[in-house]
Amino acid sequence: MTDRPFSSDSRAKRNLTVLVLAQALLGSQMSMIFIVGGLAGQSLASNPCWSTLPLSLIVLGSVLSAQPLSEFMQSYGRRAGFILATVAGAAGAAIAARALYVGSFGMFMAGSFLTGIYMSAQGFYRFAATDTASPEFQPKAISYVMAGGLAAAIIGPQLVRMTSQAMVVPFMATYLAVIGLNLIGPILFAFLEIPAPGRRAKGTAHPGRSRGELLRDPVIVVAMICAMVSYALMNLVMTSTPLAVVGCGYEAGDAANIVSAHVLAMYMPSFFTGHLIARFGREVIVGLGLVILAVSGAVAMSGVDLEQFYIALVLLGLGWNFGFIGSTAMLASAHAPEERGHIQGINDFVVFGGVFVASLSSGGLMNCSASGDPQAGWQAVNMAMLPFLVLAGGALIWLVLRPKETRQSKPR
Repeated sequence: MTDRPFSSDSRAKRNLTVLVLAQALLGSQMSMIFIVGGLAGQSLASNPCWSTLPLSLIVLGSVLSAQPLSEFMQSYGRRAGFILATVAGAAGAAIAARALYVGSFGMFMAGSFLTGIYMSAQGFYRFAATDTASPEFQPKAISYVMAGGLAAAIIGPQLVRMTSQAMVVPFMATYLAVIGLNLIGPILFAFLEIPAPGRRAKGTAHPGRSRGELLRDPVIVVAMICAMVSYALMNLVMTSTPLAVVGCGYEAGDAANIVSAHVLAMYMPSFFTGHLIARFGREVIVGLGLVILAVSGAVAMSGVDLEQFYIALVLLGLGWNFGFIGSTAMLASAHAPEERGHIQGINDFVVFGGVFVASLSSGGLMNCSASGDPQAGWQAVNMAMLPFLVLAGGALIWLVLRPKETRQSKPR
């Protein structure tokens, strides 16, 4: 990577602080919504098969906004894009709260869709951490931003416990709390200083590769596949977890504790994932993540004791961390600053497109694939992981076995 605007990482570390705080505070809303969204949807939907549809619409909103939001930030900067997304997050939560008050499933889905715009922006925090970082600091910067999710994993479930039954209408106070979290965003992002690459690149002779050229880069293609599979499978299983736990006779509090442990496992390894990538390489860490995801599925299929739920979800979080962060580092190493508006938006469109399909499938697999039997539904959810793990593992092996000089379509 060349053409960095700064010769040291002092600016990058300042921006990193802002992004870690954003991931910790603003990011807690996503764990809150994914804990209560399926249960709230179940209370509003006329058919239990549609209970996770609002969560799927969050992901769809993220998919559809990824490319426009990336292009917007390419022209106007990360700060403007992130602030715009917090406005959408607050509006989505307000509509969802109103929907719970009036009992409207359609309105609840509309609010969920707007929340997806915030979710898309949160996905760009990890890329923003690399914008002013040196190549050596990039994997660590990505990892530290993701580590901010550790605080979110604590804050989010605690806020759910405090708010889920705080009003006469269940979960309404949770969505009101989400509005408050989004109001912190503009204050935080006022301290973010990342020049818009569109302005920085005007005087350069090379505008960067086209979308077609970028999508012919083997590293980019494999990074996108592995990131999509890691995130989609994590979402597939996590979305069904509260329904499976409660359906198997445990309490809603048990579901919240299991999801909390899962989210902790997603983000706690981030304190050292970047160092592991620097030592062993991106491809090795991505491969390890895929193996851990497979083990998670095997544990989940072995039974429905509470301990098995905990172990499976902790492994699911750890596998996601290695697979997703490693894939992000692969992608960040394979494009120039002036190309990021194109490829980062395409990447997140692909990633969250896969997550949307997984989320949409989750409720059907859980509630409708086995005549409503929660244990059989849980088995079906985890069995669905297998073909996608084979796809990602095969793509990664193909990349590693290629001659090193042919791994990228254009030398960086």
